[in-house]
Amino acid sequence: MAEIAQDSGGGGHKKGPGVKKQARKDARVDMTPMVDLGFLLITFFIFTTTINSPKAFKLNVPDDSAKDEEQTQAKASGAFTVLLSKSNHVYYYEGQLQSDGSNFKSSNFKEIRNELLRKKASTAEKDLVVIIKPNEEANYKNVVDMLDEMQILEIKRYAVVDIAEGENALIMITEGKSPTPAAGGK
Repeated sequence: MAEIAQDSGGGGHKKGPGVKKQARKDARVDMTPMVDLGFLLITFFIFTTTINSPKAFKLNVPDDSAKDEEQTQAKASGAFTVLLSKSNHVYYYEGQLQSDGSNFKSSNFKEIRNELLRKKASTAEKDLVVIIKPNEEANYKNVVDMLDEMQILEIKRYAVVDIAEGENALIMITEGKSPTPAAGGK
């Protein structure tokens, strides 16, 4: 509470006979209730706020124990395969990879979105499947960026699978390296 203390001591100068001295008044504010109110407000805001949980999308992973015959097969006309390599290089082809590599194309992350949009517009939603195949030189960020593209473009059917030896060899040749026989997956 605020209190006013009166000073009984002298102060000021007399200017003449019969002039009374004016008492000096000091004002002092007690801050205890203000501190209590502050702590009550802090406690209120702590208990009434919700903690944000990190946002992540659900990734459905197929069962590894399934036989090759039981695995889902995609139509060649609706398949769009994206190959990820080092230094943000992106390669892609539609359908099945031709033996001469004539449908194998190079791109980057800016251009691949346009290609995916074109493929999505020209293919029925139930037939469209994007297959993402990172090679051993691709980094984690590129894979996550590609999965983000699937969410942004609202492509519902996609898979991350191992890269085949032929595809990895084609990437190595395109990047000017000699392909190694042990490189790649299945």
